[in-house]
Amino acid sequence: MLLAFLINSLLITIAVTIHYEVLRLLSVTIPKLQIKHRLRVIVGVFGTLCAHVIEIWMFGLAFYLLTQYGDFGSLGGNFDGSLIDSVYFSFTNYTTVGYGDIEPFGALRFLAGIESLTGLSLITWSAPFMFIEMSKF
Repeated sequence: MLLAFLINSLLITIAVTIHYEVLRLLSVTIPKLQIKHRLRVIVGVFGTLCAHVIEIWMFGLAFYLLTQYGDFGSLGGNFDGSLIDSVYFSFTNYTTVGYGDIEPFGALRFLAGIESLTGLSLITWSAPFMFIEMSKF
């Protein structure tokens, strides 16, 4: 259980760092772009979406590796054990959509909950960033 806690903590730290660095890079880069203002907003939206997709894939890869190479639990339901299914589960979990066709068992339930909370926080962080960037233009 301690190892699962450490893995979860590491994943959260990496996700928050990725998000911070992407938002920082966007806040420095967007004002320097020599394009129309509305296109700058589009760059910001795509940049934040890219950050979220990177974070989702990171969690998806973690789910895949933890189900394949460890005694951390499993993903059940409509799950075939593939990386793509792990990333799909991560997408539904991170965005808190939670279709319910794949469900975690064992210690992976804790990672799933942490990912949902992290996704909610990071998506919520992106919204005011985009509002501030849009208000500049």
